[in-house]
Amino acid sequence: MAEPTAAAAGTSGPRAITDVAVGVLIDAQGRFLLTTRPPGKVYAGYWEFPGGKFEPGETLEQALRRELQEELGITIDTPQPWQQEVFDYPHALVRLHFCKVFSWQGEFEMREGQTMAWQTLPVAVMPVLPGTVPVLRWFAQERGFDGPTHHEGPIG
Repeated sequence: MAEPTAAAAGTSGPRAITDVAVGVLIDAQGRFLLTTRPPGKVYAGYWEFPGGKFEPGETLEQALRRELQEELGITIDTPQPWQQEVFDYPHALVRLHFCKVFSWQGEFEMREGQTMAWQTLPVAVMPVLPGTVPVLRWFAQERGFDGPTHHEGPIG
């Protein structure tokens, strides 16, 4: 499997970018939520921040609210847009819109058969989806964390 990169260089012809809203949920202890990619989806079992594709006409906040309700069963309060990153995966060129979320209502329900884990640096779960790695670096910078942000292990 080709390893995704953070740029679209080297692809033949233009590829449409898919915009994806991503929730970086942070609890009162400063931990962040990671979930696994659901069974049957590309990169199933990889750990990521939850979220999903924008529907036509949706704003970032609308897409994130809908996705987190559909995937996790929670209703988020106002998200804080944070960072963007473009990833060229073999199956799609995606622009990830990362938003910090500090408060929500409801009990977590893993509605797509995924698993969840509250994490700190370095994250203990693996494998980590490549699109998640920049967020871990951003957390390390913000929090003054020095060291590896995740375990490098065999992929697959």
